[in-house]
Amino acid sequence: MRVNLITQALSPYRSGTGAFPISLTIRPACGLPGEYQYPTDTQELLKMLHKQTDLPSTVLQRFITNLSTSHNARLLGVELSEGTLTEIGYFVD
Repeated sequence: MRVNLITQALSPYRSGTGAFPISLTIRPACGLPGEYQYPTDTQELLKMLHKQTDLPSTVLQRFITNLSTSHNARLLGVELSEGTLTEIGYFVD
């Protein structure tokens, strides 16, 4: 399923502290209803993106840079398997 991933920091980020907690909003990319909020941290999200997507490294690097500098980042039209979505609690009908 193609989804849009939008992050928002849950607490102020302190430079040099590594991973920080975020809220990941998952929305169907096709415009259907079905928004889901998933609490995670930056390190776990990046691990999942590396393992579960085929996004080019340049796209992931730009996402990481945006996440590190603004604490809010977007990835649009990301293909995630139903298994991955179910694992994080987003149930596909």
